[in-house]
Amino acid sequence: MNLANNTVLLTGGATGIGLAFAERLLAAGSQVIAVGRRADKLREAQQRVPGLLTHVADLAQPAARVALAAWVQREHPRLNVLFNNAGIQNRVAVAELATSPPAWEQAHSEIAINLDAPIHLSALLLKHLQGQPGATIINVTSGLAFTAWAAAPVYCATKAALHSFTQSLRYEAAKLGVAVVEIVPPAVNTNLSGAGQHTHGEPLAAFADSVLARLAAGELEIGYGSAETRRLAGREQLDAYFHQLNP
Repeated sequence: MNLANNTVLLTGGATGIGLAFAERLLAAGSQVIAVGRRADKLREAQQRVPGLLTHVADLAQPAARVALAAWVQREHPRLNVLFNNAGIQNRVAVAELATSPPAWEQAHSEIAINLDAPIHLSALLLKHLQGQPGATIINVTSGLAFTAWAAAPVYCATKAALHSFTQSLRYEAAKLGVAVVEIVPPAVNTNLSGAGQHTHGEPLAAFADSVLARLAAGELEIGYGSAETRRLAGREQLDAYFHQLNP
């Protein structure tokens, strides 16, 4: 993928790995529209990354996704890259989903943002992207799509499902001239599941630099660190890693 001269719609672009990707794509010469739920975080992102465009949308809501797709095609007709990055991770016991209505509501939101939104936005924008040079859809999954962490069962399930969807989408979109890329992060030092929860993770800058370099080289499935090992592992290795992750 050529990192320059694109118009990129990047969900979850106000913080974390999304903002790191936005910063690097802008520096490479692309226009980036960061989408997020919180206007204050988007304003902070603009202050940190001059030239970043922003749009407020709650991607958990189907109507908001339809409105976003219509808006971006109208206001940015040169859009050629959809970067599905938005995600949330909640730690919950499965049994709690049956006994706690707030826990189930959280899980429902997690599914909507992590899985419904990238599927829906890909469907809504696929026809538009078909006619654009360098058309690309990028989906961010997780190393946990390959080996689940039982403490975050809903998150892992959504990422495994998005990995599967990405494979099917790649097959279909190839016939339309649209490339489909999957980025497979490990734990990265961000606030994905709350402040201080991922401080053990990989350094954000090193992760983002590596991914963008491999994206520029044309790779279609890109891991990093332990997630790179897991995406290439055989069944015995994955089983061993599962038991290591869930002692």
